[in-house]
Formats: sequence, C-alpha cells, structure tokens
Amino acid sequence: MTQTDLFPGQSGLPVDNPTESYWHKEPSEKLLGHRTTEQVPRTADVVIVGSGITGAFAAHFLKERQPDLEIVMLEAREACWGATGRNGGHCQPAMYAAAPHIASFELRNYAYLKTLVEAYSIACDWHSTSGVHAFYSAQLFGEVRRAVERLADTYPDLAANVELVTKMTNGGGDGNGNGNGNGDRHSDVKWLLEQERRETTLDGLRVGSAEGAVVQWHAASLWPYKLVAFVLERLLAAGKFNLQTKTPATGLSSSPSPSLGAHSGGDEKQTTLWTVHTPRGSITAPRVLLATNAYTSHLLPQFADLIVPVRGQVSALKPPPPPSSSSLSSSSEQSPKQPPLDITHTFVMAGEPDDPYTRDDYLIQRPPPAAELVFGGGRKHARGRGVGVWDDGGIDEPVAWYLRGELGSAMDLSHRSSAAAPPPPSSSSKSEATTEGKAAKKQDLEPTHEWTGIMGYSRDGHPWVGDVPASLGGGAGLTICAGYTGHGMPNAVLSAKAAVQLLLASTSAGGSGDAGAEEEEEEIDIPPEYLVTEERVAVARLRDEVDVVDAKGSLFMEWGDMRV
Repeated sequence: MTQTDLFPGQSGLPVDNPTESYWHKEPSEKLLGHRTTEQVPRTADVVIVGSGITGAFAAHFLKERQPDLEIVMLEAREACWGATGRNGGHCQPAMYAAAPHIASFELRNYAYLKTLVEAYSIACDWHSTSGVHAFYSAQLFGEVRRAVERLADTYPDLAANVELVTKMTNGGGDGNGNGNGNGDRHSDVKWLLEQERRETTLDGLRVGSAEGAVVQWHAASLWPYKLVAFVLERLLAAGKFNLQTKTPATGLSSSPSPSLGAHSGGDEKQTTLWTVHTPRGSITAPRVLLATNAYTSHLLPQFADLIVPVRGQVSALKPPPPPSSSSLSSSSEQSPKQPPLDITHTFVMAGEPDDPYTRDDYLIQRPPPAAELVFGGGRKHARGRGVGVWDDGGIDEPVAWYLRGELGSAMDLSHRSSAAAPPPPSSSSKSEATTEGKAAKKQDLEPTHEWTGIMGYSRDGHPWVGDVPASLGGGAGLTICAGYTGHGMPNAVLSAKAAVQLLLASTSAGGSGDAGAEEEEEEIDIPPEYLVTEERVAVARLRDEVDVVDAKGSLFMEWGDMRV
C-alpha cells in the first residue's frame, strides 16, 4: 500500500482547495457532490480511479462492450475537477510535431470526438477551427519548416493538413515558387472556417511579428468539462455505474483470489484481487484502471520518475473593447454596437528570438457575447517551470503578470471589419499591434479567472497505456492510462479505449469463457510507443529526467529524430 510519507518525487493527492477554473463556473447539478450510494461499495467488477476525459471514456467503452459490468469510479474532488477541467480548451492533433503514425492516431482522436459531439448534439461549445502555430524564433521556425517539408515528401496525405506561412510571401510560398511546403503550389490557402480561398500572410493571421507560422486545418476549441460531464451523466442514467466524488484513492494493495466471487463471471485466468483504499472505506475488484495522470505516482511510487506532475497556468481575459464611437465614421449620428473582437483561429505561440524552445503558449477565444481570450502558458516564469508541483491550490504571480500582458505583444488584437483580413497597410490605418514587423506592447488585459492545473509529463514524451508490470507495482488486472505531457485532448479518448481492450484481454473479463480470447484477437489501435513494457521503462530511464528535458523545450522534439 502507498505509505503516508511520500517518497522522493512521489506525487501527493489532489488538494481540496484548487484554484477556480473558468470551466467550472457552470458545474453540472447532477455531478456536483454526487455519490451514487451513501457508502463506497465493497466490491465491483471494475474500479476506475479518476473522472477526467480518460476515466469517463474508459467507463464509456467498458459499458459499450459489457453493459452488465458493475463499475465504480473514484474521484478525489468533484467530477472532472483535475486536468481536463483545468486546461486551455483546445483539441488539436500534432500533425507535424510527432511521428506520422502518432499524428494519424491523434487525428483519429480528433475525428472521433468531433463526430461524437455532432451525433449527440453535446452542448460543449465545440467549434472547429484552423489552428495557427506562430514561431517567434527564426531557428525554431527553420526546424519546423524542415519537418513540414520532410512530411510532405514522405507522407503527403498528412502534410495536406498543414500549411507553411513565411515572412517572404503571401499564402505560404517560400519565395522560390515552392508553394506551401506540402506540395500545394498556390498562393491562397483553403480556409476551413470560410470555405473559400483567401490570401494568407502573417499579418492576416494576426501574428505579424512572428518569424513564420504553420496553419493546421484540424483544430477545435471546446468546453472540456461539459464534454466529460455529458459522458458521466449518460453513464449514471444507464445504471450499474457508481460515481463517488470527494473520495481520494490513497493506496493500492493486491492479494491472491481464493474464490472468484459474484463479479468474476467464471473467469479462470484471474488470480489477483485489487483493493483500493480510501478514507471512506476500501473497495475490492479484479480489475482496476488508473486514469490518474499526474497523480499516478501517489498510488504507484515506481512511476515517480516516469510520470512527473507539472503545474500549468491559464487565464480567461476580457478582450480589448471595440473602438470607441469617436473613432468610428461620423457619417451617422449613432453608430451600431460593435461586435466583440474575433480572432477566428486557435493559436499556439512558440519560441523567442533569444530562446527558441522554452516558450509554449496557447490561446482560444470563447463565443460572444463575453468572447474571453483563454490564454495559457508562461511556465518559464514559474519557479522551476512548475516541474514536480502537484498542488493546484494557487497561482504563480509572475506567470499571471505574463499572461495578462503578453498577448498584445505577440499578436494583433485590433478589431477588423473582416476577421480574415488584415488592416490596410497605409500609415494612417496601420494596426496598432504592428510596427515595422514588430509588435508594440499593449496594456494588460483584465482577467475574469486565473487558475492552475496539474499535467502529467512522461519521461519519454509518450503516454503510458496498458497493464502495469509487477516491477512497477502492478500485476494482473491493474491497467494504467496516463502521462499525456500536456497533450491529452487529442490522445486520451482512443488511449482509454485501448486501455479497456488491454484490461479485458488480460483478465478475460465478462461472463463467457472466451471473452479474453476475443479481445486478444481484436486489433488495438494504439501507437506502440504508448504501451507499458519493462523494456520501455528501461530505455526511458536512460534519458534525461523530465526537469532536464523540459528546460530544453517541452513542446518540440528533436525534429531530426522523428521516426516514420
């Protein structure tokens, strides 16, 4: 069992007084404080620890396969009060910054979520956008550009989803008649939002001070808490799903199974029972799935150097107001009310001229009328970049100052008559945010919410999905799905599906004796790099530790080492 005193590097439990996330301002009445039963059940078929996107979809896929399973979900705080409920509101595959087969996997995650939201009309503010990745370091953009060009040569279907935009040209050509880096030789880009072709420049994308940019067609903004709340509410309505909030899992223990019990379904392979300990009592099951992300090492200390908690910070900022009536045309006595700022895209902002790798900022905009700018990042301004911090009960003031003031420097926040068109280039109407290609500092934006969340950074940069070996504190029936390195939204859903398949296969779950064989024969859609193996652990521990790698630049891998 996990001990009260933490081992070096081991995560603590989620704190009971976290900062208030923007995404929690409209909590589900059905989920808030929910406990399906007054007491924690003593037994179950499956226990899931964690109620974020991984845990919720793991339960969804379990029920899809075996509706009669008795599932108990334990959550330390309120439902979806961890990383999923505290992120930046993005869902964006890494189309060019990952190995192609991983990019394809992330694209399938994105497509699955988009289809699900549309099929069930989930009220989670899903908004399909184009994603703009702006690079403020010439060195970094050069590496990115070579990666995109290499992708175009080897995987043109993937490369068709991205577009290079440079300082030298309109529409992403390179100044040498070479189009956009993906073999598409035109000077206009096909815009996902407009369904028409428009000229594209850095100024047009509002990032005129960047060295270059990549535009991705597959991106989205959403209210992540509401997505997960929909899934959990649906599970509760279907029955045989027990959610216990404010019930932290404090330890794990295992024992041989002398008898298979009521929930085994006649499973002859199962030889281990797992007991999850909580302050409200213990629950025993033949199968446990840990959807614990950054907090994994609290239950499995052997993961302390493999999945490391890292604190990120996000602000919801009021957008700059529309131009005052005095600055509008005087052709009418009363001008119509101006709509709020519309930045059109979602954004990632990376690199600085003297620091190519340690900046990793991200931005979405909420719908009108409030149209808040949800801006996250700035970890380089936090003590130790937030690495090793598992307490989200406060904010880092230097990061908060950065987030309030940085957007006016990084991009053009002026109001435009057309969201896709930059202001005219004449001196009298030049954008306030651009001066000779450089951004001018603007006043701080006013926050409505400032919060932190804890990400789980993986030692080798990949999630950990699968059965936990005994050398890591596991055994038959214990499965993990965690360690997304701040990139869970385009990974977690299908990773959870794979974890469920692996869990059922390894324990032959269910009533029929050949259920496990059926699972083993089924193809499991997961990048091999994500699977938990002892060999992977050994190789990962030959790498630098997370704090060392993160200081070099957490978002971007060494482009030349990408495997195809």
